[in-house]
Amino acid sequence: MIKKHLFINGEWTKAKRYTNLLSPYDREVIAEVPSATVEEVELAIEAAYQTRQIMADMPSHQRAKILENLAHLLEQRAEEAAVIISTESSKPLKDARGEVTRTIQTYKFAAEEAKRIGGETIPMDAAPGGEGKIAYTVREPLGVVGAITPFNFPMNLVAHKVGPAIASGNTVVLKPAGQTPLSAYFLAELIQEAGLPSGAFNVVTGSGSVVGEKLVKDERVKKISFTGSPEVGIGIKNKVGLKHVTLELGSNAALIVDKNIDIEKIIRRCVTGAFSSQGQVCISLQRIYVHKDLYDFFVESFVKETGNLTIGNPLDPRTDVSALIHPKEIERTLAWIEEAKQKGAVVATGGVNEGNILKPTVLLGVSPLSKVSCQEVFAPIVLINKVDTVDEAIELVNDSRYGLQAGIYTENIHTAIHASKKLQVGGVLVNDIPTFRVDHMPYGGVKESGIGREGIKYAIKEMTEQKLVIFNNN
Repeated sequence: MIKKHLFINGEWTKAKRYTNLLSPYDREVIAEVPSATVEEVELAIEAAYQTRQIMADMPSHQRAKILENLAHLLEQRAEEAAVIISTESSKPLKDARGEVTRTIQTYKFAAEEAKRIGGETIPMDAAPGGEGKIAYTVREPLGVVGAITPFNFPMNLVAHKVGPAIASGNTVVLKPAGQTPLSAYFLAELIQEAGLPSGAFNVVTGSGSVVGEKLVKDERVKKISFTGSPEVGIGIKNKVGLKHVTLELGSNAALIVDKNIDIEKIIRRCVTGAFSSQGQVCISLQRIYVHKDLYDFFVESFVKETGNLTIGNPLDPRTDVSALIHPKEIERTLAWIEEAKQKGAVVATGGVNEGNILKPTVLLGVSPLSKVSCQEVFAPIVLINKVDTVDEAIELVNDSRYGLQAGIYTENIHTAIHASKKLQVGGVLVNDIPTFRVDHMPYGGVKESGIGREGIKYAIKEMTEQKLVIFNNN
């Protein structure tokens, strides 16, 4: 059995306490991992704090080179990385391989952006009294970044915090999700080999009430970048004071299907959007509103395509859907399905579990008050409801506490523009599903979906402070 230690100040540090890490698929012990104490988190923060000036003074080309080295090392060990992700999270191996490919790209983007961090010149003489003055702005790193990441993309969502932090000259203390620490420790191995100074990157695993609480409250940590549940995110926001904060929180992403759409052309992509990674994706397709003219054919086609999915062991390359992250999630999702049925929903397929796997589930005629509609389901469950008009669908999409991304399929440019204006979300996808992200685009939401934007260029802005410099040449 693998035994991991804390990664602090460039060294593997034995912890006072360890816990067993269980496979979500078969509940077998796969590793023994540290559960850090407050004192151990203190060591990690102090290491990052003492290294902050080294990183701030490092030339941007050198930071870029370290990130390029990291991407290259990950390319060399890509299959090993994919197996780690699949083992600890039960993400199907084909999806894990895709995540590793994206992670490599994310670090490459970070390397490129490290060399593009700049300011602007200010025409001071545009205002009376500004004559003879020269002014410009620069961006400077904040210092220590506390990164708190979820289980569903244990390498790429870490990269979206670590990559821009290093690129902009910050140091990092990373608290990965309790179920997926092995990906973070694997990163620590690579990042050390890539040439990052000791102390610039630290990994501490353990409970949120210990590790997360210390990161949020410690004054040396100048930025918290969190991806997770709205409840935890709101709690962080209430505690951080004047710290910089980026919160990527919940979603119940929706898709509108207008009339006159070629259903056969889009159905496979819609099914993929609903069920990839067991639906445990922030922008997983959870709600579909289909025009009444196409509804019956869409449902028939969707259910048929869902039946072609393979469920099973995540390490089997043929598997499309595997176990949810924890057995308690099976209990929760089955209860949510039952609640939807009691409110009038019909189960078109699925609705049952096979061990720790929830079979891909399609619900019809779901009440907007059902949990599977108004909350984040984070499971292989999708609802398909009939609408008379696109405007009715837009109202249903917006009737949500969340607003991360939404999609619309339409052949009418006026409808597309109208929807892009009216949908209350951070990103609108026209003629595509909302379950789409490439790693350099601005990514984030409105309402309870969070604060701030990720995507390397945009995250760097949130991890740096703008400084104004004025020369009086009079």
